[in-house]
Amino acid sequence: MTEFVPAKRVQRIKVSPSTAAAGRVRELKAAGREIIDLTVGEPDFDTPQNVKAEGIRAIQDGETKYTAVNGTVRLRAAIRERMRRTTGIEYADDQITVGGGGKQVIYLAFTASLDEGDEVIVPSPYWVSYPDMVAANDGTPVILRTTKENRHKVTPDQLRAAITPRTKWLVLNAPSNPTGVLYSRAELEALGAVIEENPHLRVLTDEIYDEIVFGDERAVSLVEAAPAIRDRVLTVNGVSKSYAMTGWRLGYAVGDPAVIRAINLLQSQTSSCPSSITQAAAAEALTGDQTFVAQSVAVYRQRRDRAVALLGAIDGLDPVVPDGAFYLFVDCSGLIGRTTPSGKLLENDQDVTLFLLDEASVAVIQGSAYGAASFFRMSFATSIETIEAGAAAIRDAALTLS
Repeated sequence: MTEFVPAKRVQRIKVSPSTAAAGRVRELKAAGREIIDLTVGEPDFDTPQNVKAEGIRAIQDGETKYTAVNGTVRLRAAIRERMRRTTGIEYADDQITVGGGGKQVIYLAFTASLDEGDEVIVPSPYWVSYPDMVAANDGTPVILRTTKENRHKVTPDQLRAAITPRTKWLVLNAPSNPTGVLYSRAELEALGAVIEENPHLRVLTDEIYDEIVFGDERAVSLVEAAPAIRDRVLTVNGVSKSYAMTGWRLGYAVGDPAVIRAINLLQSQTSSCPSSITQAAAAEALTGDQTFVAQSVAVYRQRRDRAVALLGAIDGLDPVVPDGAFYLFVDCSGLIGRTTPSGKLLENDQDVTLFLLDEASVAVIQGSAYGAASFFRMSFATSIETIEAGAAAIRDAALTLS
């Protein structure tokens, strides 16, 4: 039999580093190691009771059939209401697509729009999947490196310099995974002015963490800040993070009807539609009691403050203080170049994360996986006790370095 050779699109992508890290943690735990796992990219809370009850009701009432490709009438209405509530913008049915998670929607958007050689600007640090999804769809990811001094945000001058005639998309993710930073309205207006200068450029805004914000100001969407480019913005969101529904798998996007039609066409030939049961639960999440969101954000804020205080007190570490989401992106360059008790030189951020796993039994993810060497990402979507135990173990391990 001829040996199987994966298609070139598969060969171009790599296993998600966060998935690989979670797998390694499971292996170590199965071998009897007690690991403090700070890699998890999902809420540790349970799905709100009213949302679970709505899913159960949908099952009992027989809402278990195929739906329209772009979702049930009720879910589309919920998405329209949610966008009106958060942005003040009215969207029509032909401007909505739904899929099996925000990740699927983003992937299908690239599948629908990219041809070989098309460029997608991806600011780093970036969510690990963006570059691989672009590459899998014959596009060229153009990594735009931001700086710690600018809180890892793209400046108008950086964006202008990165745009070429082949640029198809700019990806913006705020609050960001992994940094948690948020753009102000003024910053988005300035980026919008550059985008307006380039009518061939579209923007995919991933706003999956937009409800998890810790300051007094809410997350401002690009479509609010830059109305002149609204028709070129595809806004992606979902219920996974804000409503602790990661396993339910429901994402959505709103934008240009032509883009939406292309995504829906692909959806019709792939998964047809998301789970009808999940759609019912998601509609309840978006329009029902929002107490859970406020309560969970208050808890995340406490965890963030504790994590920043503890990690910031460790010699050699300097965390970026996040505006939202539930990650701490930690500059570990102060540990690179130092030597472990066994005599190993820590040459890069991967060496640091392996050292913390081996010596401190703490699992974090190296920053180079997010396109930003000399950092690591830790999640604070876990208990204060786990955060404190992890920070203490990291501190003790760092003290052994020479």
